[in-house]
Amino acid sequence: MPNTRPARPAAVLFDMDGTLVDTERLWWYAASEVAEGLGGRLTDADLPDILGRPIAHAAAYLRRVTGSSRDVRELAGDLDRAFGDRIGSGIRPRPGVPRLLAELRDAGVPTAVVSASPRRIVDLVVGMLGAEWFTVTVAGEDTPHGKPAPDPYLAAAARLGARPESCVAVEDSPVGVASALAAGCPVLAVPSTAPITPSPGVRILTSLEDADLALLGTLAEAARA
Repeated sequence: MPNTRPARPAAVLFDMDGTLVDTERLWWYAASEVAEGLGGRLTDADLPDILGRPIAHAAAYLRRVTGSSRDVRELAGDLDRAFGDRIGSGIRPRPGVPRLLAELRDAGVPTAVVSASPRRIVDLVVGMLGAEWFTVTVAGEDTPHGKPAPDPYLAAAARLGARPESCVAVEDSPVGVASALAAGCPVLAVPSTAPITPSPGVRILTSLEDADLALLGTLAEAARA
């Protein structure tokens, strides 16, 4: 008899800021605050080098565009503190996230957090969401190269013992989508702050309220075909 079991991904790999939780705007506010302290002002033109990027990249970028002589590590520390302070004041899951995580747990599908944020921030946010929802977490300093390089998604898939093309990445930024595609993952994109251009291997939704295990399974099956 033919196998009638619904298709499902080997794992679902979630970006964190802007995807699982409504923190992308907090990261932007933190970066804007640090930039203003350096005598600069961020605009939409700066989005590609701030959103979805590792903190070291954002710090180096702010140093360059403001002409500051501050050490990059000091600026990274400023960004980390400014972001952490905002997160500590309260975060909320993005719409549809609690239901989707529960559906994946009930189906026995492993999940990962794949974030450009530092380990301290990842652990803080995951602790507030509930660490029991996630099998592994990958933070910004856990791989040699951050997003948009494929390293973070390759690391998450390897830790789960899964092939990247059998996993589905869930992202909200162009940088994150590029990282997941470079790793070979099919992508479910739910834009938060920056728009995402349609491309092969990417399914775009307006909200995770419209996502479920069946859709994720379809994306994984298409990538395996």
